[in-house]
Order: sequence, then C-alpha cells, then structure tokens
Amino acid sequence: MSSVYKLWIDGEWVKGSSSLTIRSPFSNESVAEVSQASSENIEAALASAKTSFESFRKNSRYIRSRLLAAMAKGIETRRSEIVEKMILEAGKPYTLADIEVSRAVGTFTIASEEAKRYGGELIPVDRDAGGRSYLPAVCLLRPRGPVLGITPFNFPLNLVAHKVAPALAVGTSVIIKPPPQAPGAATLLAEIFESAVKEVSDASESIPLSAFQVVNGSNEVMSKAVEDLRISILSFTGSDKAGWFLREKAHKKKVLLELGGNAAAIVHGDADLSRAAARIAFGGYSYAGQICIKVQRVLVEKSIADKFTKLLISEIEKLVVGDPQKKETIVGPLIDSGNVDRVLSWVDEATKDGAKILSGGKRTGNILSPILITGVKPHHKLSSSEVFGPVVVLDTYDKFEDAVAKVNHSDFGLQAGVFTDSQKLIQYASENLEVGGVLINEIPTVRADHLPYGGLKDSGMGREGVRYAMEEYSERKTIVQWHG
Repeated sequence: MSSVYKLWIDGEWVKGSSSLTIRSPFSNESVAEVSQASSENIEAALASAKTSFESFRKNSRYIRSRLLAAMAKGIETRRSEIVEKMILEAGKPYTLADIEVSRAVGTFTIASEEAKRYGGELIPVDRDAGGRSYLPAVCLLRPRGPVLGITPFNFPLNLVAHKVAPALAVGTSVIIKPPPQAPGAATLLAEIFESAVKEVSDASESIPLSAFQVVNGSNEVMSKAVEDLRISILSFTGSDKAGWFLREKAHKKKVLLELGGNAAAIVHGDADLSRAAARIAFGGYSYAGQICIKVQRVLVEKSIADKFTKLLISEIEKLVVGDPQKKETIVGPLIDSGNVDRVLSWVDEATKDGAKILSGGKRTGNILSPILITGVKPHHKLSSSEVFGPVVVLDTYDKFEDAVAKVNHSDFGLQAGVFTDSQKLIQYASENLEVGGVLINEIPTVRADHLPYGGLKDSGMGREGVRYAMEEYSERKTIVQWHG
C-alpha cells in the first residue's frame, strides 16, 4: 500500500501545493505520494525556524539531552518501519538498511551525551606581561542560528541524523529537505521528534515543536530557503556540482559541504591479500556502489597484481545480487534507470578506448552485476569522476610513492584506504595522501559516526561527526575580565 507523506511545518502536518509519486527502484511500483511545498509553505517554515530558534536556544542542556535520547529510543522502536521505507524507496538492501538504523540510533545517542558537555573553555590570559591583570578568559560556544540541511537518497536516515542531532544538541532549529527519491525515513524521524518532545517537555521547560521541520519540495522552491538570511547555516550532502552551486547562492551563511569523491584503495605486496580482496569487494559494490566513500579505484603493487585480481574476482562472485528485501542481498538496484544508463555509458567510454572488463556488467532492470574493469585511463569518467555505481577500476603501480601520487591525481579527496604492514609506508601515506581520512588496512568506505568526517578539494568543506558538526554550527564569544 502506498504511503502518503505530508510536510512537517511549525509543529503541524500540512499538505503542500502538489504531490510527487515515489517508485521502487527494484519493482517500479508506486510506494509513496509526497506533498511538495509551495512558496507559502517555505515562508512558513523559515519564519517558524527563526522564531523557534530564539526560544529553543534557551532550553537547558538537560532537556536537549533528554530529547535526543528519546529520539534514539524512538528510532529503535520503529526500526522495522524505517528499514521498510529505505528498502522500498531507495532500494537499499535489508541488512544495510538495518545497519543504518543502528548507526542513526548511535548518532542520536552520541549527540545526547555531547549536549551535556557543550559549552566552551577557559583560556589563561596571563601568558605574557600584558595579560597579568586579567582573569582567565571564558570562551563560550553559542549556536549560530537556524540550519537548513539538504540530504541525499543513499543514507536517508543517518545523513539526516548527522544534521538534525548536532543542531538539536547545540540548541538551534533545523529544517531538513529530504531526498525526493526517499523521503520516508525523514518523515518518520519527524514523527519520532514530535513524540519525543511531548515525552520530555515538562512544566519547567517545553521544547518548541518547530525546532525540527521536514519540508519536501522542488529545487526551485527550496532555493528560497538557501538564499534566505533567516537561515544561518547550510549543510549539504550530495553531488559536487550541486554543492558548489548552492554555496554561491548561500550568501553570508556558514556552509558545510560533503560532496563525495572517487575513493581509492592501495594494496601493497606485504598486505593480507585475502582480507583486502574481501573488504574491497564489499566496499566497491555494496548498495550498488551508491556510497560517496565506496571503493572506486584500486591500486595494486604490480608484483602481486595477478594473484590479487583472482582473489578479488572470487570475492566479487560471492556477493549476492538482486532483491533488496532479502537479508543476504548486498548489491541491489541503482536508484533509477537514468543512473544505470549513465554508469554503462561511462563503462562504454572506457572500453572503446582500450579498457577491459574483467567481471560483471549484466543489466536486469535497474540492477547491474558488479563490474571490475582495468586499463581505464586517467581522463576517463570512471577514473576522474564519481561513478556512484557498482564499478571498480583496477590499476597497478611499481613504487608505493607512485600509488599515492595516482590517488592524489584527482579533483576529489574524501577518504582513502591503504593495505600494508609497513609502518614506513603507513607514515608516508598518512602524511602525503590528499584526503580527509586515511584508513589503514581497511577500505575507505568505513565511517565512525563520532569521528570528524569530510574531505578536501572538490569533496567539500567543513566536518561532520556529531561533536565536530556541533562546533561548525556554533560561534565563539570570548569574555575577558580585568581584576586589577
């Protein structure tokens, strides 16, 4: 039965001016009807975000922590509903969707704990002669103002959580524009928020229901919110092209961008090749490669390339491809047929110029069997752009330094993985890889939700990870007192 999603604006569920039909990437069946905001709806949300910020920022850390803990509990309680939404709308395989729910529970739990510690620091002033007459300075953290979060389809709950939880933890209002392909998880999160507010508010403190709003709408309608000066922070996760465009429209706002990349894994001859192959197969093809830190490029030391290639193909063949409802499935459908066409056109570009497919490439509807390809040239889109699909490019190197240089020969710099037991090479990679995160003896597809996360170059600016996003959402006020 198809779901119907309304807009959550100013503490009420309202209908938009039109609706959008959501279809399953796997079956193409209609699974939801989603209200689309009008200009009037956006105006109401912006006004409410500004008003609620003025009251919500005065709520105690105690009540904000309780709110976040209650939301974590609510997510756990409604786990099966959320998993079902992600499978139907985003084609996310069951096991991966279930893991995402667990991560979101963790994200809100971490935020609940961090809300208690949020405040600032003491800084000695008397470090030089001129400061001897002053007490230690108090450097306070204060929320900047309302946040607009724009999120993609591939993590329709936890990437929303990474914008909402830090905002609520610091005491600022937040508007979420969910992905048009998969808005169900964000809508359920708004329901969970509504229930949590009613649960934790008491006679001493009440939390405004408009502190968190969910507004679905077209890019044209939502552009008003991006430009509006009542929004203090724009936090966007998505494509590099869209992200940098929005940054130009955001005027005086604090802007955080997480824009993906073409992550690489280096496999040196001294590594555990069997483990590296298994992890790279998972990191390159799980969820059909629709992960911004998926393994896209693999650089293997030439002396072990043949052996590793055989191991990798063997691991790829073990991956279960197909129906995302089945718990054993790892590789489900791409989000739509247009993206299948795009991925295949990039593969075609490379093979026409000499590249060779070593495995996969069969299409069934929106499902592509995992593709392993070699001989791809640096200028081919499979190498230079973000494929966001089930394709891994295999390349070789003679010297480790050459592998690092190949990784860095990219406009992106989100994360990279390095498989080696050499501390010397680990140190070299850590110092020289131009990325935001280096994973040692692990794939770049790993992310811990409490760690700082973000990239360099076209992969974006700013950092997520609960405490680090809280800092991004805050401004510092320094108070210095003379004591004679």
